[in-house]
Amino acid sequence: MGWVKVLFLLAAASGAPDGFVPLFDGKTLDGWFVVNKTGPGFLAENGVLVCPADGGQKLMTEKEYANFILRFEFKLEPDSNNGIGIRAPREGHTATQGMEIQILDQSGPLYGPMKLHPEQYHGSIYDVIPARTGFLKKPGLWNEEEITANGRRITVRLNGVIILDADLDMVREPEVLKKHPGLARRSGHIALLGHGSRTEFRNLRIKELP
Repeated sequence: MGWVKVLFLLAAASGAPDGFVPLFDGKTLDGWFVVNKTGPGFLAENGVLVCPADGGQKLMTEKEYANFILRFEFKLEPDSNNGIGIRAPREGHTATQGMEIQILDQSGPLYGPMKLHPEQYHGSIYDVIPARTGFLKKPGLWNEEEITANGRRITVRLNGVIILDADLDMVREPEVLKKHPGLARRSGHIALLGHGSRTEFRNLRIKELP
């Protein structure tokens, strides 16, 4: 029995504060698996889960989740590009076969103003629904984020501010629905999506909702 499963059982028995349980033990990648690993993939370094600049692709939870609140902290470097996959299948393109919540430094020269579509900025449901901008801290500083998936409603809170509050049923364009069948998925893995740039994560924890 993996350590993540043990923690879930202990939390259920003892009544963990607020019902949240950790997804990362700070030392290992127990409870996760890697798909399409690039270079070293993902690393545990000094209590931080790291996607190195020469690593990445998909680090996925062994457990699948339907409705949940996911909380975590992350730190970007200039031009960092990552993502959080939700309700994602093991195989296939996460942003279309599941959903991807964008993690991105949009202040640098690579992804700066006027270089992206609105639905590609940080916190957006990638390529589908845009998030509000202006609440992301500068590279090198830790950000706090909360992603809530509750039925058809997806909410993203960044540094205490709601930047996305979307009803998936509002997406009705046939071409978008055809490209993104993952919008209809009810459950799946949570994934960190590394795209060849360094991003750091810590304090990953989750609370399942009914």
